[in-house]
Amino acid sequence: MQKLTQRQKMVLEFIQTTIDTDGYPPTLREIGNFMGIRSTNGVNDHLRALERKGYLTRKDMKSRTLRPTRTTDRIIKSSSVADFERDQPDEQLIEIPILGRVAAGALQEAIEQPTDHVRIDRVLLGAQREVFGLRIRGDSMIEAGIHDGDYVFVRKQLEGTRGQIVIALVGDEATCKYYFPERDHIRLQPANSKMAPIIVPKSDWRDTQLLGVVVGVYRKLLS
Repeated sequence: MQKLTQRQKMVLEFIQTTIDTDGYPPTLREIGNFMGIRSTNGVNDHLRALERKGYLTRKDMKSRTLRPTRTTDRIIKSSSVADFERDQPDEQLIEIPILGRVAAGALQEAIEQPTDHVRIDRVLLGAQREVFGLRIRGDSMIEAGIHDGDYVFVRKQLEGTRGQIVIALVGDEATCKYYFPERDHIRLQPANSKMAPIIVPKSDWRDTQLLGVVVGVYRKLLS
């Protein structure tokens, strides 16, 4: 049998424990609540991986028919997390580059070499691709819940929809603002009632000035 990731092992243990305690397996929602996964598709991804690796069976994709295989009980009781993770990357983690700065120029030239990387659960970004991280400086987006020192995850794209939070180039600086294309200008609106918007005439706006759309925020809490 193939090795399990830590999160797959957690799902399998939760299913086995629920069967032992309640006499029947948990629902997808119960598994999601336990794992901190909002989407049933995210839960199903784990279950399909466990089925594919031979640790779980179910009939007609129904959660109440979930049954660990005969060998699973022995594996759960006798193996440590390290045994499952050794030499096995976590399939649910993706690596996001954190950029030191963003310089002027075309999109492929504007993204400087990353200064760091973070690994996060892919469930948090869904099907997003081509995502980079950028550290926020300043308080212009505090009313949108984005604070100084936060990291935003940005999907690379050259076009935005009215009202989206975007990363745009103004001069040589990257700025995080709401995006509002108007008739004769682009309005980059802060989420701070004490600050004025940035107005860029459409004649001065270049296609390469929009670097991407914010799809997530990460904040490191001090202990």
